[in-house]
Parts: sequence; C-alpha cells; structure tokens
Amino acid sequence: MNTNLKPVIAGFIPLLDSAVIVAASEFGFAEREGIALKLIRETSWANIRDRISVGHFDVAHMLAPMPIAASLNLTSLAVPMLAPMLLGLGGNAITVSNALWADMAAAGADPEGDPASTGAALARVIASRQKSGLPMLHFGVVHPFSGHAYELRYWLAAAGIDPDRDVEITVLAPQVMADALAEGQLDGYCVGEPWNTAAVEAGTGRIATYKQAIWPDSPEKVLGVTRKWADANPDTLAALMRAFSAAANWCADPKNNVELAGVLARPDLLACPAEICLAALSGRIRLDQASVKDVPDFLTFSGGIKAAPMPVYGKWFYEQMVRWGQVQPSKEAEQEVEKVFSPTVYLEAMGLSGVATDATIEMFDDARS
Repeated sequence: MNTNLKPVIAGFIPLLDSAVIVAASEFGFAEREGIALKLIRETSWANIRDRISVGHFDVAHMLAPMPIAASLNLTSLAVPMLAPMLLGLGGNAITVSNALWADMAAAGADPEGDPASTGAALARVIASRQKSGLPMLHFGVVHPFSGHAYELRYWLAAAGIDPDRDVEITVLAPQVMADALAEGQLDGYCVGEPWNTAAVEAGTGRIATYKQAIWPDSPEKVLGVTRKWADANPDTLAALMRAFSAAANWCADPKNNVELAGVLARPDLLACPAEICLAALSGRIRLDQASVKDVPDFLTFSGGIKAAPMPVYGKWFYEQMVRWGQVQPSKEAEQEVEKVFSPTVYLEAMGLSGVATDATIEMFDDARS
C-alpha cells in the first residue's frame, strides 16, 4: 500500500447509488488521485448524519436534502454542510404490498406505473377504507429529510391524499423495508434500489410507480461534507471529487453492469443477490414477478458537468420542507440553501469553471413542471 496516500473515511448506506463511492475505492480511482479511501457501512441515515457531524466520517454518501436540513439546524447535531457533487440521479420507487396492489388494480391503477393513475387508484382505495372504518394505510420512508419522503408526499398529495391525515408515514432503514412489508408492518414504502426489487423477487410486493415517472432525472444522493472539513482540506476534497467523477463514468458504462453488481452484492457492501442489483443498473425493472418494464434512465451515474450540484436542486427540496411544515420560509434560509448546492467547488476541482450550466438548469425546470 502506498503510504503517501491521503486517508479519507467515507460513510455509506447499502444502496445501489453508493456505487460511485464503492467503485472509486474498489477499482483504483481514488488511489490514482492520491486518496486512500476507507468505506464504512452504516445502518441508517440518522447514523450517517450524526457520525459525519462529530467527525467520525470525512465525507459521506448522503440523501440530497440532508445537507440542507443540517445547515438550517433542523436536525440533531446539526452543522453547516455542503453537497459539492451529485452521486446519482433517480433510483427510487414506491412499492406496495400485494394485497394493496390488488385493491389498487381493482380501482383502475395503471399496471405500467403511471403515477397519476396509481395515485388516483390509491385515493379510491383509501376513501373506501375510510367508509368501512378500516385502519389507515402505513407507509415507510428512509428519513424525514429525504427525496423518498418528498416524492411519496408529492405523489399522494397530487392524488388528493393528505400525507399527514389519510395515511401514516414512518421512518425505517432502507434494508429492512422489504422485510417490514412481508411481515405486514407496512402497506407500502418509498426506497432506493435494490430494496424495491427485493420485495418483488420475494413475491411480497409490487412496484406501483417510480422516481423517474414522478420527477425525471432528479438528484437523489450527493457527496455530503461538513464545511469545516471542506475548508480545512480543499485539495483533498478536489482530488476526491475527481476520483468520484471518473468512478461515476465507469459506473455509467453498461458493459460494467455485471461486474459492478457483483461487487455491490458482497456481504460487506449491500449483502444481497447480484441479480436484484442488475434490475436498476440495466434499467429493466420488474414491477412484479410477471412484468418487466424498460426504464433506461431509472438510475443514472455521470461525472463531468452532469455531476455538478445546482442551487435550483436545493431550492426544490427547500420548497418541500416549507410545504410540509419542516421549516419556516425566510430569505436567510434561501441563501443558505444556495450555498449548500453551489457548483463552484466541484467545477473548480474539475477544471470546469466558467462552463455554462444553463442547459442543466433548464432540463431540471422542465422536469419539475
């Protein structure tokens, strides 16, 4: 081992979109940038948040809204943070139990996963259950400040379902979602892959809709780093992001899907069959055990300009925090969000300063409209 390498400790959660960090470590991208990257698997996003706050991790695979919540002092052990790089777009889905899907299908849910149709069918099911005096349906998300929480709420609200009155929403670690569904402790959940496919393969769940249909090409995970660490280690952070950018391009190449799935499936990483990793990596999603749908951009990785964060990304997450009563709106908060999702540090590290990013912003705005 090269003793001249700069050690960096990175926390991650066992999800497919940890692939960029894993590939940087496993395939030499970090070492080529002078980084000795050590990965530590965590069990929950709360642990990721707490451990990076107290300095156990230098950087982390992180839910995109989490650095905003920390910087706005909305979480425990909150510290100012940055999201200097995007690690993955998409990759989430909403899975429901077979029993709930049977009710939704009877109520007209689109078997191809159209969010408007499936949401409307769920609304009819909930209305029927309310008339019959049945208990509220129980959904799971991975963290209150997560794309999963906001996507689930967005989907429900668009169908006229009040996420705070018509259903129960609770927080669970991603890797226990499928088991909770199988045990009847959840009726549905929103999570990243491969934990939707896990329920489908087990025969206990059905993918009702997915992130790419709800909010196409939107940021899901980011590189999370405290501003204190970023300010103290600018060269190391720049080298790390160059390594991650190269790793992201490697992960994006379809010819590497099988090898990547095999690595991610290892017991020390995702600890799951490689086959269930391939669904999202290849864009061939099994909605149920009999139906496969091609969604080419279900989960995407990329380096270069596409991995640059944008204030407009943070703005959407902040708008959801305001919408659901997690924060009071203020000009100061908006300015803080812009800092969290500023592309400056990443573009400078990649030698892309001055590169126009208007096209990225326009694409994002079109997807939101």
